Formats: sequence, C-alpha cells, structure tokens
Amino acid sequence: MAQIYGYARVSTREQNENRQLIAMQTFGIEEGNIFLDKQSGKDFNRTAYQKLLKKLKPGDTLVTKSIDRLGRNYSEILEQWRIITKEKQVAVVVIDIPLLDTRVKEQDLTGTLIADLTLQIFSYVAQTEREFIRLRQAEGIQAAKANGVQFGRPTTERPNNFQAVSKAWKHKEISAREAGRRLGVHHKTFLSWVDE
Repeated sequence: MAQIYGYARVSTREQNENRQLIAMQTFGIEEGNIFLDKQSGKDFNRTAYQKLLKKLKPGDTLVTKSIDRLGRNYSEILEQWRIITKEKQVAVVVIDIPLLDTRVKEQDLTGTLIADLTLQIFSYVAQTEREFIRLRQAEGIQAAKANGVQFGRPTTERPNNFQAVSKAWKHKEISAREAGRRLGVHHKTFLSWVDE
C-alpha cells in the first residue's frame, strides 16, 4: 500500500523544527512516517534522509514544507528530485509551493515546463540563501573582531612561577608534563605559552 512520508530539516540542534512538524501533521502524515535531520542542507549525506530514501517505493508520496528544507545545493536538489520522481516513481509535494506537487499530473507540456522552471528557480534561491548566510556570518565575525570581540577560549593568566618553571624546562630539568603540573595547567597549554 502506498505511504505518505514527510521530511523535515533544521540546520542545527538549537533550531526548532515544530513549524515543519505541524505542517506535516496537518497534511495528515503519521508521526512514524516523518523523518527529521538536524544538520546543514549543503549536501544529502544526512542519516534520516538516507533512511527515508531507502524506504520510498513506487506510488509513495514525499512531503516537505519548503524546498530549502530538502536541501540548499542547487544541482543536488535537482538530482535528488530526479531520483525520487523518476527512478523511485514517488510523488513529491512541497507544501509552500503548490506548483511543486507532482501528484497533479499535467498532461500538457506547459504544465511540466512550469513545474520544472519552478523547481530550478527555488533550488537556485535555496543555494543562494545558503551562500548569503555564510557571507553574513563571515562579515559578522569580522565586524566583531574589529570591535575587539575575542573568539575561542579565553586566555589563561600565566602563574607567577611561569618564568622559573619555563627556565627549568628549557634547561631540561623537568618535562613539559611536570611543568604543566607545577603551573596547574595542561602540558599543551604550557607548551603554547612557551611558543608565544
């Protein structure tokens, strides 16, 4: 019997997928048939997506909230769409874009052309948005650094006995591990201090 599956994706564990899950449930998809990934849409090497792909059989329907939830790589979205609709013979429904509902079989060439163009445009927009996100993130980091924001671990103050311990280490009187122990830090921290 044909099944209806849902696919939802958020880019990070902190993001909330509820909006997508509610849309799937409203569509009538059983909770056990909804697959969720919490990782980037840059490619399709995602655990839940790959499990879903293996489950899909001819006549099934795959539902997603929007095309960018499927992925954010233009050429890979088009390739996955081809695999799902042509090779697996599964219908695809993109809830936010009614033109991307392959259950509606348009017999005329115009309807097929419009659906193909819509898919290509929205796939392009999804990838472009991903590139803009990365650019905005890089610009934000650069601006924060220019304003004195420090990234990474906070620097640790060197203890008062650092010079003496460092001198003993340089004269090979103690090991780096012993130096770290005497200073109350990991030996790698001690070595990084010596290199500075």
